[in-house]
Amino acid sequence: MIEKAKELVKEILENENSGHGMDHVNRVCNMALKFADKVKCNKTRVALIALLHDVDDYKLFGTDASKELPNANRILDKLGTGATEKAIILNDLKNIGFSKRLEGKAPETIEGKMVSDADMCEAIGITGILRSYKYNVKHGGSFFDQNVWPKNYKTAEEYRESEVTTSVCHAFEKLLKLKNLMLTKPGKKEAKRRHDAMVALLYQFFDEQNAPEWSKYLDEFLRKN
Repeated sequence: MIEKAKELVKEILENENSGHGMDHVNRVCNMALKFADKVKCNKTRVALIALLHDVDDYKLFGTDASKELPNANRILDKLGTGATEKAIILNDLKNIGFSKRLEGKAPETIEGKMVSDADMCEAIGITGILRSYKYNVKHGGSFFDQNVWPKNYKTAEEYRESEVTTSVCHAFEKLLKLKNLMLTKPGKKEAKRRHDAMVALLYQFFDEQNAPEWSKYLDEFLRKN
């Protein structure tokens, strides 16, 4: 079932090159399964949620798809997933993502929570910075502009409708906040490791760019968060 699911997801995401393609999905799946080794859970459900978590992402397919989950529905039907299990998986898929957390939503099952943590960990650290840059380049943004400062989005709508600016701004607007949104013990441990690496990278980058005002901004951000 898992191999068939991978094939079906690949058909949808194989040409995706903004940081949400199969390489990302596979890393999230592998990390979620590593988390699953440390707790009692349904590993098949973990794998399916991880593999399907981006097949209806609003950034790729629009807001309506993110609510109705047409691709996830179709794949689960092709896999012959039972009605009860399908409903559990779809419910978790609807509650995974940073914008959902801004709405106060989170996955209900331990399996969904582990996938949520794995997906957010993928956005932290060096990999997270690289994925952000990849996404920004595709959408006309840049890595850093010393004169463009981050925004503080209060609502999911503000975040979803925001324009792409720089990867460094995105780090402050989202990536550096993810450590505090972990839902499981394994996720918290991995997130801290990646968060610390990302912070060190940013301090080094600001030093190389002769941008002390940005180092001070990071100091203050970390003090508050």
